[in-house]
Formats: sequence, structure tokens, C-alpha cells
Amino acid sequence: MTKIDEKDRQILRELERDGRISNLDLADRVALSPSATLRRVQALEAAGVIKGYRAVLDPAKMGTGFAAYITVGLGLHTKAAQAAFEAALASAPEVRECHNITGTVEYLLRVEVADLVAYKRFHTDILGALPQVATITTFVVMGSPKDLRA
Repeated sequence: MTKIDEKDRQILRELERDGRISNLDLADRVALSPSATLRRVQALEAAGVIKGYRAVLDPAKMGTGFAAYITVGLGLHTKAAQAAFEAALASAPEVRECHNITGTVEYLLRVEVADLVAYKRFHTDILGALPQVATITTFVVMGSPKDLRA
């Protein structure tokens, strides 16, 4: 495990807020020299603490303004059933996140589609058609007052 000190935590918080920040601005925000900041960022990348950088897209402008969290219970609790379910979801672009969880169901999904009609199609024709699926519960996102993914 990589030793992360408070200065590294400051760097990581700033990069989470703005992954495109220049090294000079980052150094200024965390009160280090640019060379020391760059060394720390490179070390965090090399250690795998920073896994990558990405663009944060606006779902509404991408035509996917409808979001829902879905819990999915499987009919069989086997590795084969889980693997088949996960393989099917890997090719579903509507599924933005898939988490294997503990509790009364096996999976928590985040789905983004254009609208309710598109969600119904996904629910019925894709998710509901999988033979592994026993239960589906949908929670429609009404708003996201805190979302650190963006």
C-alpha cells in the first residue's frame, strides 16, 4: 500500500475537482514547488493511486438526462449466473455503473437513458429478458445535490 500524506491528499482533492489543472496552478494551490508537485503526481500515478483521467460529460446534453438506480436480484446464486449477468451488462451502454453488493439483492446499477420511454425499453427488453434476473427494483433520480463523480 502506498503511504499517502496530507500533501498528497491535497493534491488528490484538487485533481478530483479539476483533472486538467496545470501543474503550476496545482503547485500553487497545494503550496509546493512545481517540481515537487510533479514528482508527487507522477509517484501517485505510478503507484496506481491515480488510475487515470477522464472527461465528465453532461448527461442532458448527451441525450441521457434520465437516470435511475436499479437493484437486481438473481434467481441463482452461483458464479456462473453472476458471470453471465455481468457479461450481458458489459455490452449494455445504458448501464453506467454495475456494483456487486451485499444484502437482499446481488447488484446495484446506475442506468442513464434519454427518457422514461427509453428506460422502459431497457427494463423490459434488456434487463428483464436476462434469464438470471429474478427481481428488479428501480429508484428514479430526481436530482443530485452532491455528486463527486462530476
